[in-house]
Amino acid sequence: MLRALLIKASLYLFAVVPLPVNHALGALIGSVLARLPGRIRSVTRTNIDLCFPDRSLQERQRLFKACLRETGKTVLESGALWLRPGRVVLRLIREVDGSEHVEAAQAKGQGIILATPHLGAWEVAGLYCAAHYDITCLYRPLRMRELDELVRKARNRAGGNYVPTTAQGIRTLYRTLGENRAVAMLPDQEPQAGAGIFAPFFSTPAYTMLFLSRLTIKTGAPIVFVWSERLSFGRGYRLHFRPALAAAYDDDLAVSVAAINRSVENLIRECPAQYQWNYRRFRTRPAGEPPLY
Repeated sequence: MLRALLIKASLYLFAVVPLPVNHALGALIGSVLARLPGRIRSVTRTNIDLCFPDRSLQERQRLFKACLRETGKTVLESGALWLRPGRVVLRLIREVDGSEHVEAAQAKGQGIILATPHLGAWEVAGLYCAAHYDITCLYRPLRMRELDELVRKARNRAGGNYVPTTAQGIRTLYRTLGENRAVAMLPDQEPQAGAGIFAPFFSTPAYTMLFLSRLTIKTGAPIVFVWSERLSFGRGYRLHFRPALAAAYDDDLAVSVAAINRSVENLIRECPAQYQWNYRRFRTRPAGEPPLY
């Protein structure tokens, strides 16, 4: 209870701090994290070493430090992105790149799947899509119940419809696409046991969800990836929309899942420092392989 109150107080505090100051403080905290032993530090380093073996030790070290500075910004900007009025947050988006991919699907009267990986300020991407495309997406309640209501209200305030990760929620997504409307989901989150297969992610096998591939194959809805680039010096955000690789629509689930992972890789290569490398993406290993973390 006390922990939840402290987190809420911090969120409200940083909601009123100007974004340049917010990001500067976040970068400072990230620089400290880069020097302190801990899970965030070790997981980030392991993931970067796994995914960029072709880079020199010095290049990986620079990416490691830059990533943790961006991680600090992600944490501190949450208060502003969740608690400021939606219209105020949306004004922080300075440019939108590639939205014609969504508009083309809408012009054809198609449903569309918006995939938002853990890259940049994904809360900004979700808010924009909720405001402009009336999205429906799956929502997994937070473990800390005291914060769950705050986050749900924040994500719903621009008009998005969030449904639970249950059989009923999944049926709602299928129905929404059948009505030629938009759904959204995270494509790079490790699924529950039995709900995924191993597919390469930066050449390392990663347990990856089947649901996104099944959804697009069954409904024919195109996948468009969207991510929000965090601009330097707290200047705001730049939104990017990118179509999925053609192989994502292959009837062979293994081919489709691998193509979705490659699509996410392509996005990350645009701005690798802003990916959530502290997430244990390779936690589940193929049978017989030792743990990586």
